[in-house]
Amino acid sequence: MNTLVLVLTGNPGVGKHTVSKIVAETLGYKIIDVNKEAVKIGMSEENDSIDVDVEKTKKLLEEKISDKSLLVGHLAPFVVSKELVSTVIVLRKNPYELIDVYEKRNYSDKKKNDNLGSEILGIIAYDSIQNLGENKTFQINATSITAEETAKKIEGVINRTSKGDVIDWLTDIAQKNDLKKFFPD
Repeated sequence: MNTLVLVLTGNPGVGKHTVSKIVAETLGYKIIDVNKEAVKIGMSEENDSIDVDVEKTKKLLEEKISDKSLLVGHLAPFVVSKELVSTVIVLRKNPYELIDVYEKRNYSDKKKNDNLGSEILGIIAYDSIQNLGENKTFQINATSITAEETAKKIEGVINRTSKGDVIDWLTDIAQKNDLKKFFPD
């Protein structure tokens, strides 16, 4: 049971929902939007932060998860039981590209900086490894490639013909002397 449960997570703007539709259609997964399920429980959003009832959301998801479920959302590492998951994909995108995405979404400076900092430091990858397992967690660099190409990379990870990508935005940003740009005082 649940041997093919896939989690697709990452910061806002990396392409989770677009890519999940392709993966679901191509590989026959049923999508469960983790964030929408958390809203049903009564998730509240105030001042760019989200308050989630983790235990209630976990229970709701356990009832909905079946074999070949694809759980999508940045909250997934916190509200999905490790035992139910076979593979975790953390979509990553170059923070220089994410700036444009967040500006088009009219994110506040705080929300933009929080999400950019999270991407640069690999917070969601770290949380996924800690909460769902290092041997199950893989990163995919979705920068400058199509959703279809990203889905193909995911398929390679699911089939274990790929180990995903190694991503280190912090070194790149430090070398460009842009730390202050992404981490303002």
